[in-house]
Amino acid sequence: MSWRGGSIADRLAKLRREAAREWKRRVKERKREQTAPRDWHLISIALLQGVLRLVAIIALPFVVLVRGAVFFYEHGRVPAWLALVVAALLTIGLVTVYASTLLHTLTGRSRVLLIAKWVALPLVVFYCGFSLLYLSRINAKPDVRAYFRTVHPLLRLALSTWILVDDKLVVTDMRRAREDYTKMGLAVNETSLHYRQRDGWVHAVDLRTANRGWFRNRLVQAYFWGMGFNTLRHVGTADHLHVDLR
Repeated sequence: MSWRGGSIADRLAKLRREAAREWKRRVKERKREQTAPRDWHLISIALLQGVLRLVAIIALPFVVLVRGAVFFYEHGRVPAWLALVVAALLTIGLVTVYASTLLHTLTGRSRVLLIAKWVALPLVVFYCGFSLLYLSRINAKPDVRAYFRTVHPLLRLALSTWILVDDKLVVTDMRRAREDYTKMGLAVNETSLHYRQRDGWVHAVDLRTANRGWFRNRLVQAYFWGMGFNTLRHVGTADHLHVDLR
């Protein structure tokens, strides 16, 4: 028994020594990890990727609404209101997916129909109504704002959406008559999209570019181009960005 007991005691002592060595090794590794220089390049990339994903998630419903409406209007050859309704329905579906996914993550339940009826539908309808009917006095002079509701609905929607990002954007011109060109000292443009077109809407707006910086002006131009509108930076009475829907 003493021999066997001595053998067990030796084994226990050996296990304790091995455990102590393993513990010391892990403590040293942990200290090295804590004191090792961090790879800020990888951290920066990870943060940037996270920010871009967040921006994409937030921007996607607006892209579906605006770009979708312009796409259906141009390629589906449908009236503006029908193109807007189709794009709005797709946006309601997307917002419903967002909200139901968030609810499922937080509560484990997903009430799709309830969310679509009481969250997504009112939200999209309110946003479209607000965008189509209202333009702040900060974003246009009173004589220009007066013509806001004569502008094509899809152009109004795109304009209001960008103002969410750039609240200092200024619309310098919307609707024109032929005599306005004479008053401005310009040759009359018989094909101007600033006139009321056959569908009853004005299809063009001019945006201020002065004192806004090259990058910001390029960003505005890229946005409207990406949403399916035509853009032209040119000088009439002053340098401005012309945006139209043909």
